[in-house]
Formats: sequence, C-alpha cells, structure tokens
Amino acid sequence: MRARKLGIETGSGTPGPLNTITDVAGVRVGHTTLIEGEGRLVVRKGPVRTGVTVIVPHGGEISEEPLFAGCHRLNGNGELTGLEWIRESGLLASPIALTNSHSVGIVRDALVRREIDARGPGKLFWSLPVVGETWDGCLNDINGQHVGPEHVFAALDSASGACVAEGNVGGGTGMVAHDFKGGCGTASRIVDVENHRYAVGVLVQANHGTRATFQVNGVPVGQILSDGVVPIPLLPEEQWRGAAGSIIVVVATDAPLLPHQLSRLAQRAGFGVGALGAFGDNYSGDIFIAFSTANRGLPSMSYGAASPAVLPVEMLSLSYIDPLFQATVEATEEAILNAMLGAETMEGRDGVVVHGLDGQRLVEILDRYNRRTYRQ
Repeated sequence: MRARKLGIETGSGTPGPLNTITDVAGVRVGHTTLIEGEGRLVVRKGPVRTGVTVIVPHGGEISEEPLFAGCHRLNGNGELTGLEWIRESGLLASPIALTNSHSVGIVRDALVRREIDARGPGKLFWSLPVVGETWDGCLNDINGQHVGPEHVFAALDSASGACVAEGNVGGGTGMVAHDFKGGCGTASRIVDVENHRYAVGVLVQANHGTRATFQVNGVPVGQILSDGVVPIPLLPEEQWRGAAGSIIVVVATDAPLLPHQLSRLAQRAGFGVGALGAFGDNYSGDIFIAFSTANRGLPSMSYGAASPAVLPVEMLSLSYIDPLFQATVEATEEAILNAMLGAETMEGRDGVVVHGLDGQRLVEILDRYNRRTYRQ
C-alpha cells in the first residue's frame, strides 16, 4: 500500500506519473530479495532477510558517460562508498547499489566486475563504485554475508524504468524504520520552471528513527501507536531496542544542475527525513546522494580517453532552484512513508518480529486530527 492510495499526501507538490524515482527518464531500479529460513540464528546459515537494490542512472554505460552528482552527510555512522571522488570531481560513474552493512565490499566488487566486463578486460581504468548500506541485523544473519555477486548481477539484469517495488524488497528486505518494518520506498515530484518541466525522484533505504518521535503531517503517530499498542522489536542478546539504524537517500533529477547545486539538493533530503520525526541520532548513518541526467555526454574518466578541452554545459539559475529543493523534501518524506506502508510484518532471526505500519490504522489516526493532507 502507498500513501497516496490511502489519501495521505505529504506536501503540496505534484507527483510524477508513477510517483517513483523512475519518473526521471532513463533511471531504472532493480532488486534482488533474499528470504530463507526461520528460527534460531546460526551464522552463515540464516535466517536470511536481506538483498540488494541497484539504481541505474541512464540507459548507456555510466562508466563511459558519467553524470554530475553531489552528496551530503547528515550523520556519518554509515557508508556510501565512492563519495570522495564525487566530492572531488562532481561525477557519478557507476550504478548506485544499496545493501546491508556487512555486504558492502561484496557488492562493490561485483560492480567493479560489471565495469570490467562492460569496458573489456584489456582496458586501463579505475573504478570507484557507489554502494550504500544500512544494518539489518535485527532480522537477518548479517554476519553470514549472504549477498553474493550473482545477486548484484540479477538486480542489474532486472532493472526497469517501470513501477518500483517497495517495502520488504532488495536492500530494504530486513530493515526497520521508526521501530516499524522499514525497507525501500520511492516518490517523485514534477516541477515547472518558466518554460521547462523537470522531474525530481527519490529512492530511500529506510532503517532509521525511533517510535517515540515518529510523526506524519504533524500528528504524533508513534506516541499513539506506542510499544504497548504495537510492540517494538527486541533482540535477545542485549535487550536491544530501536535507534540503531540508518537511511540512504538517492535523489535523481533531469534538471540541469551542476555538482555544487546537486550537493545542495542532497542536503535538502535531510528535511524530508526530519519531517517524519527522525533527528539523525548518534548511531544513525544518514547519507544522501543526488545526480542529474542532464548534461549527459560528459567524457569518460578512462586513462587516455579523448575529450575536448572545453565542454559546454547548462546550469539552472539559482533564482529558480527553490522548487527543486521543495520537491526533494516532499519526495523524500513520501518515499519513507511509502517504504513503511509497503512493508509487511516480518519474523526474522531468533523469532524477532517487526510489525508493519498498518495503513488503515494510520488513516484513522490522521483523520482524527484532520491531517490526512496538508490542505485539510
């Protein structure tokens, strides 16, 4: 179930036709979901509740046709590889993959292998893939490292520009958000600027936040659906409860933004995260990346690659960037809510149960406060 199917609207902007990150033309998303076993945790055997998600930025070979990109760190207890080169060069030159914390290296190496195969084994180049993580050890045998290269390749092969699966899928399979079941979610906004129409799409891997601070349209939903109403997951070994997670936000747009503008766009994702009550707690890795499909045709970063000395690019005037900021905030907020509403109650390792956020129950709460939308 998605927020808008329930009549829940976050913000005042207009979503794209699919209301997904794939409303940005050329962007594709693929998932591989791994769900196996049940009962007591046995490291390297399961239970398995994990996977990998890939975002492919355009229909060509991204390593040969990089795109302008920027990034932002709200809180750094997490990982999104490849960001140093993005900060340095302003270029994204790989697909973006999302998985669990202990599978980042495996997924990164698989993306290197993909690039070797794409360029040819004799081509001299360097590869700095972008791979993000959040921790799914509440439900998954995370130390078993069950994600393999074949799962990355399967996600790439399945990547599509159609509707994007949400909830307990791909890298979001075992995630927890605001002490409800979390996962992958997406949303978009359409922005009109003078004679131009641009799309802003967001995809999140939501594994962050606490129940007590969770709110929707200003309504304290987490306090109403407290632990006594909907149990909070509890790990047996350390009596662990919530507040140990992260969120990765991927923002895509077809607006002609330069790297410094895209870093500003990525920064605004933090307002969308905060709108639902998260506050970037100490143990949360809140890391955001934004890229633009405009100005495509930038030269390859391969050694010896031929390119003109001077490249013409387009840039959106700063006088017109505010609607894109607002679109990013709103789409991020809605993507997180879609991840939570799309996720179903899951039982994982050692019988730990994480309950899904019941959509009808949420509607009843918002209607009680007349806050199903901002315009009520």
